[in-house]
Amino acid sequence: MKKTIGILTGGGDCPGLNSVIYGALLKAKDTGDEIIGIEKGWKGFLENRTRKLNVAKLDDLHTIGGTLLYTSRTNPYKDAKKVRDPSERAKRIEETAKMMVKQFEVLGIDALIAIGGDDTLGVAAAMHKAGAKVVGVPKTIDNDLSNTDYTFGFWSAVQLASDAMDNIKTTARSHQRIFVVQVMGRDTGWLTLISGISTGADIILIPEKPFDFEEDIIALLKERVKANHKYHIIACSEGAVPTKKSLERDFHTISKETIENLPLDDFGNPLLAKLNMSRIIVKELNRREDLKEFFQQNNAEFEVREVVLGHTMRAGNPNSFDRILGLRLGIRAAKLVSEDRYGLMVCLRGEEIDTVPLSEGAKKKTIPPNSDLVELGDLIKKVYFESR
Repeated sequence: MKKTIGILTGGGDCPGLNSVIYGALLKAKDTGDEIIGIEKGWKGFLENRTRKLNVAKLDDLHTIGGTLLYTSRTNPYKDAKKVRDPSERAKRIEETAKMMVKQFEVLGIDALIAIGGDDTLGVAAAMHKAGAKVVGVPKTIDNDLSNTDYTFGFWSAVQLASDAMDNIKTTARSHQRIFVVQVMGRDTGWLTLISGISTGADIILIPEKPFDFEEDIIALLKERVKANHKYHIIACSEGAVPTKKSLERDFHTISKETIENLPLDDFGNPLLAKLNMSRIIVKELNRREDLKEFFQQNNAEFEVREVVLGHTMRAGNPNSFDRILGLRLGIRAAKLVSEDRYGLMVCLRGEEIDTVPLSEGAKKKTIPPNSDLVELGDLIKKVYFESR
């Protein structure tokens, strides 16, 4: 039986969104189903903002970055989550989810493919629990979703960050500077760690491992200067924070209250980019007269600059890996709908496209402390202290 399938993209844009949409369109064409695009994520879902999608008129859509459906960070459960009483809050969320199920009829769709990160898929999971026919596709350049090996857009963002730090090295080398490069990733450090290792960053700071300003930055810079290194790259995740001890002992430009009182987005996540940890580190380094004197005594220039990569990491077209991954995920999502299989999230497991329960797939994934990537970063750092 022919189905009309809605498809939306929520949260931040990333390379590969159009690839997923195109993959779903290709499969729907094959099964005889129709796909209707819902613009601006959950905002458009609630406001009945739709557009027809004709696969024949979207040739090579998978090669283009961003999303032709636009996106937003709208949270339909925003008001419900403000309720303090847990049982009342759960009741309000359930009521909102049931209201959203009724929106299917308004939109004229039989099922929905929701493409997004943990926030977007969390909304979709609650909708399915309330009776909606929903399939999820994991999306985030942060690679912070559990139950999938990689999310599309991640490796494109890694390459963009790596290229940026490679390019910054030329200026750092020419002027003998310290560059603190802030990398996106919210409260996980996958992007920072892998792009930092890829480009040979000298210091890597990630949220999973709070840093000690004295031991992890000051002491390492001194060791590098003693080893005759003339420039330094610090890769800093936007969610990196100092230890409580270091915050109280070493920092003069921020306090515990600064971090605790960050503004929140519609899903209640702290806007970590507002903290601007790279700028804070630059300010704190410039306060250290002892460090400046140490550099001078070792015939090294002392000049510190920050670079915030920000939304440039979402920019441009997806690389080949993310194009193919997006297409495969989109095809599998549309296939699930054609088979009347809902409440699932498609995912990458090894070389295969698999499925997991949507409620499980929307959970967070952080870097484990025993990861071989952490070990790799530490091993590379050790050789930086060898005299040149």
